[in-house]
Amino acid sequence: MNLSLRTLLQQREFSVFAMLLLVALYLTISNEYFLSHRNLMNVGRQASVVAIVALGQALVIIARGIDLSVGSVIGFSAVSSALVMQATGSDVLALLAGLGAGMLAGALNGLMVTRLRINPFIATLGMLSVARGVALLMTGGIPVGYSGWAEWLGAGRVAGIPVSVVIMFILVAVVHIVATRSVIGREIYAVGDNPKAARLAGIDIAKTRMAVFTLTGLLAGLGGIILAGNLASADPNLGMGYELDVIAAVILGGTALSGGRGSIIGVLIGAMLMALLSNAFVLLSISAYWQVVTKGLIIIIAVGVDGLQRGPDADE
Repeated sequence: MNLSLRTLLQQREFSVFAMLLLVALYLTISNEYFLSHRNLMNVGRQASVVAIVALGQALVIIARGIDLSVGSVIGFSAVSSALVMQATGSDVLALLAGLGAGMLAGALNGLMVTRLRINPFIATLGMLSVARGVALLMTGGIPVGYSGWAEWLGAGRVAGIPVSVVIMFILVAVVHIVATRSVIGREIYAVGDNPKAARLAGIDIAKTRMAVFTLTGLLAGLGGIILAGNLASADPNLGMGYELDVIAAVILGGTALSGGRGSIIGVLIGAMLMALLSNAFVLLSISAYWQVVTKGLIIIIAVGVDGLQRGPDADE
């Protein structure tokens, strides 16, 4: 029993979930509006987009990569979808355009990493600027009105629950099953854990990394459509700073930046904690500037704790 308890306490998911409960308990005591239905739904909406995009980011990091462009891809995809909707009036074409734009950006990231041998940090940092710049050029920096299915995805509800939250839980379940019970899932972990051994085992490393980057772009595209639908407007600056929230959620959830280790359920918990912290700043009337500081500190502390747990010889 003591051994089981000790093992449980050592799990990153448990510690982050405990932190989530403590923050929720503190907000319940300190603010009467925290448990209101409207506020909880807002927290759910905010967490859903971060979690959806973080699912792809987690797989990229597990495969020893990183995608810094997801925030810009969110804006680029939202703008692409809204412009197609405006030009054609077709919900289907608009949704396909948004998802396709995200996939294109993700595939380009994958090609730069796998074919051009560019470091993932540099490749996606460049895409961060390119995707944002293209979104601004497409719109002239002016937001584009957005309606149709996107509004339902962003602001609609199913049995009182935001559609985006329902989508989040479905995707978490699907990605968790793929990551833990499929061949491609095992290959992603193998590539991140030891690329040389994975290559000797016959795993196509380039194909695997290409797949996770493309999936991340697709999920960022979906996140962009949901955000634009919630606002009924696609702003070319939409998603700015989201890469920080997404990476923080992934790291908090127990995914190692060195690759080969990570939990999809942990990503969900990490995203919920990030959304709850953002909500806490609003409810407690704390300056928004402290949010930026706090997110940075969370990433530093989480990576530091992971490094200490792995020990000095982990990378040798």
